[in-house]
Amino acid sequence: MRKFILLLLSLFFLFTVPLMIFTIKADEIEDLQKQIDQLNAARQLSIAATKPLEGQLSALERQLAQIQASLDNLAAAIKRKQNDLDLREEKIVQEQVTLEASIKSYYISSFQAAPLLVLLSSAHPSDLFRELSFQLNSAKQNRQTIINITNEILDLLKQKDKLEKDKAGLASLQAQADTNAQFIGGEVKKAKAYQADLTSKIVALTAKQQQILSQRLASLNISRSAASIGACSDDRHIDPGFSPRLAFFTYGVPNRTGLNQYGADGRGRAGQNVEQILNAYYTNFELKKDYRTDININVEGHGAFNIEDYVKRIYEMPASFHPEALKAQAVAARSYALSYTNNGAGSICTTERCQVFKPEPKGGVWEEAVNATRGWVMVQGGSPVKAWYSSTHGGYILSSGEIGWSDTSWTKHGVDTVVGSASGFTDLQAGAYDKGSPWFYCDWGFRKEFSKTAWLEPSEVVDIINTLLLTQADSSTGEHLYQTDKPNPAGTDNWDEEKVKQELRNKGLTPYNNISSVSISADFGSGRTASVNVSGDGGSRSFSGADFKNRFNLRAPANLQIVGPLFNVEQK
Repeated sequence: MRKFILLLLSLFFLFTVPLMIFTIKADEIEDLQKQIDQLNAARQLSIAATKPLEGQLSALERQLAQIQASLDNLAAAIKRKQNDLDLREEKIVQEQVTLEASIKSYYISSFQAAPLLVLLSSAHPSDLFRELSFQLNSAKQNRQTIINITNEILDLLKQKDKLEKDKAGLASLQAQADTNAQFIGGEVKKAKAYQADLTSKIVALTAKQQQILSQRLASLNISRSAASIGACSDDRHIDPGFSPRLAFFTYGVPNRTGLNQYGADGRGRAGQNVEQILNAYYTNFELKKDYRTDININVEGHGAFNIEDYVKRIYEMPASFHPEALKAQAVAARSYALSYTNNGAGSICTTERCQVFKPEPKGGVWEEAVNATRGWVMVQGGSPVKAWYSSTHGGYILSSGEIGWSDTSWTKHGVDTVVGSASGFTDLQAGAYDKGSPWFYCDWGFRKEFSKTAWLEPSEVVDIINTLLLTQADSSTGEHLYQTDKPNPAGTDNWDEEKVKQELRNKGLTPYNNISSVSISADFGSGRTASVNVSGDGGSRSFSGADFKNRFNLRAPANLQIVGPLFNVEQK
């Protein structure tokens, strides 16, 4: 065990190096690959060193299961014994009265049975022997009763003493069993955590892939604002011209933190007021209703506007939304602008990168909402909070840290449904406050030749699964596994689906040629797809939701993408 721990420490100090952001250049690919290979080698060493421990853990778990069964039986026997002794003790308490009477009767009988007293007390000689025999028998019975009860009391005390020792022994055995299980399990856990750390470094080193994913996501032009809808559709009822077919549908848009605009509208229509809506999407803040209104906001390219006049020119929410939702949006926009500019000291842009501003006031019900919340600002420690928001969260509220931003104390995690929870996709479809959004559940991207849908043929899904199998077996192959309908971004060749299958066979792995089913397992507390489960001629396998999503987004054709952490599969 000590050698194993020293090995882990050696590997940790050898391979834990600061991660760098690499620019995509051809002359750096070889250097990147060397580093990835080093990390892969370290991970394999760790896995090899962990396997004996895992075997020990399995053997120990089986042994502990047998010991635990014995301990449970012993505990049950001790409990029965305790109950029996309790009943005996109650019985003896009652017999104590009998004991006292028997002792008294014994001494009286013994005294009366003395031959001289019997002789003197007998009126007739014929009664002498009868009386003497009776008194002697009575004394004998009382004496035996005393002996029996006394022995029972002594046995009870002995059994109770043994019971306490058994209890102490059981507790000691249970503690030893728990300690052994925790120790071995802890060592395996630490080893696997180390392996996961190496794996994360391998992922981080492929920075160009992360950049490609970001570029593909940006190409969809996903709007943060509920006032601008597009780029996503629900293709479930559109025939692309082929069958069977599969599509991966995402819940909500990527940045699901802060105010959910469609969710705020749903909450308003459910009877919630502006303050209830704000408390649903933010936490640890004070709603200050008399914040300074003389602050000027510097708008890039447009000069300075008083904070209230600035908010009247924000175009982020449709006028058709519920008045209480519009008020909540006004408070969020005001708080965001004040925080972003440090109370007017800096400037703010006019696009969705900040929040959408136009020189002309929006007017109408929006201006009414701004006026109704004049001076209302969410603050923490006296300073405005950066109140992020997006159009559609897909039934969940995530903290800023959960979407890859810096952690903040005013954002929160929650299930954005009527009952505050969800146990399945059906619950989300029925109870999410933002279910009315056109972005609530849809597949992103399209191909013109297939009725502008995001449907995939089964063979295309098979290819994505095979590339995932191949990259898991050898991460260096990832440079050849980008989408085949575009040039390879690493400057090398893209492997088609037949080449991928051959590479899998070369590594002793069985590729898929067809799949019979694809299913999704999700964590409905966190709002994330946990695994993608596939069955086919290559067997049954499960892949993590995050791994499948990244591989899908790198390999899927055209601009087809999974854009959020929670997604499902549709099949027809």
